[in-house]
Amino acid sequence: MTGESSSVVVIATGGTIASRRVDDGPSRPVVSGGGLLAGVEPGAPVRVVDVMAQDSATLTLSHMQRISDAVGEVLAEPETRGVVVLHGTDSLEETALLLALQHGHADRRIVVTGAQFTADHPDSDGPANIEAAIRFAAAEGPAGRPARRSAGDAVVVLFGGRLLSPWGAYKFSADSTDAFRSAGPAGATAPRETSRVDGVRIDIVALPPGADALHIRASAAAGADGIVLQALGSGNSTAAVVAAVRECVAEGIPVVVSSRVPQGALAPSYGGGGGGSDLREAGAVHSTTLRPGQARILLAALVARRATSAELWAAFG
Repeated sequence: MTGESSSVVVIATGGTIASRRVDDGPSRPVVSGGGLLAGVEPGAPVRVVDVMAQDSATLTLSHMQRISDAVGEVLAEPETRGVVVLHGTDSLEETALLLALQHGHADRRIVVTGAQFTADHPDSDGPANIEAAIRFAAAEGPAGRPARRSAGDAVVVLFGGRLLSPWGAYKFSADSTDAFRSAGPAGATAPRETSRVDGVRIDIVALPPGADALHIRASAAAGADGIVLQALGSGNSTAAVVAAVRECVAEGIPVVVSSRVPQGALAPSYGGGGGGSDLREAGAVHSTTLRPGQARILLAALVARRATSAELWAAFG
């Protein structure tokens, strides 16, 4: 049960929410977690942990694993009532999914949020998002336990008044405070994948109309442990790409097909030499829901634990 000494732990990682202009130059993430909480009315006791001060566009898989490790450390403390992760929006959905994979079955809420406007912007949305996230993380259910809906949904994205599962979440707008949407079905939760992703390299290759195999082969030659294809439509490309996929799979490099289309379930239904069905026949795994950024995170976790081809299909299906 939560007691009077319990607190919501706010983990600060940088991002727009922590940024302000420095010496009349560009904005940088220089505001600490404590600084971000100044003037905020959280409605619950709060403890701040500053993990990093990064622009989220610079985050590697190792950075994301470091954030996940910090969440695991505070969850191991019985006085932690819930966790709020303050994160930049450029890669918020990636880190949120990693947290869901590694901590989605926790018995306390983990809320990921950020801001579209900097801390010194006159219309900064950071304080409102922080307050909402802390209150949601602190909410209690029966017998004083943290309120939860079902197993596997401890991690949520709360942004601009919208509550989303991390599974299928993506950044919808570059300039709206209501910045995130989800491609996932209602009630979707992430599978449990606890393998560490630091040290894994997964490349994303964009496939415009008429794409050749140059960048796929370059990723393989550079030592990629797996490749995610940002294909067209429901996951389609060209015969040249299909041939390169076949080569990668033969070399033991898993390939996952996603799409540049933000919404809708993806199905490998087209042929013609370069369609999704052809890519599947060549050995590529079709990502039904996850778009490229999140597909990269899930593939990294699966590669890290040496998942089989059947397990890859099951995870992305």
